[in-house]
Amino acid sequence: MNASATALVPVQRQFVAKKALFSFLGNTFRLYDTAGNLQFFIKQKAFKLKEEINIFGDEKQTDKKMVIKARSISDFSGGYDIIDAATDTPIGAGQRNGMKSMFKDEWNILDADGAEIGKVVELGGAFAVIRRFIKLLQWIPQKYEVTYMGEPIGLIKQRFNPFGLAYDVDFKDGTDFDPRLGVGMVVLLLAIEGK
Repeated sequence: MNASATALVPVQRQFVAKKALFSFLGNTFRLYDTAGNLQFFIKQKAFKLKEEINIFGDEKQTDKKMVIKARSISDFSGGYDIIDAATDTPIGAGQRNGMKSMFKDEWNILDADGAEIGKVVELGGAFAVIRRFIKLLQWIPQKYEVTYMGEPIGLIKQRFNPFGLAYDVDFKDGTDFDPRLGVGMVVLLLAIEGK
């Protein structure tokens, strides 16, 4: 889908994503533009067997933009549908590569028809593997490369902060990668890999 046709065109290609340190009855995340203005407020409901994450344009949760819904109860190789809340139509999906993610995080990005169009892959080679097994190294920030149609189009870099999870996100200009999928994949990293 052409990015110019989406509802989230005002979203900048560079933004900051943060997970709240303390949340009552579920996780909350915020996405800010580079000037520090809130772009999205995300609420992950607690105690649901099948994951559901709501993405709002405001903290009062009156302007729902997207919903991310788990396809199954397990998130080992979980698939998560990213849905436009206004039209209730699928935008695409994120599919976690369970076996590969045991050693380093890897996700497939799917279009609305279920075809793979991209990937989100943790960088770091052997170090990414080692940090999973040595607790002390888990404080070292992760970095992810985003590809679309086989081409690198973005980076997601975790900030060093022992008190909260935050990512600096940078997607290239001039691609037709749907920004809603980019937002959805960053939210999935915060919610699933950031547990």
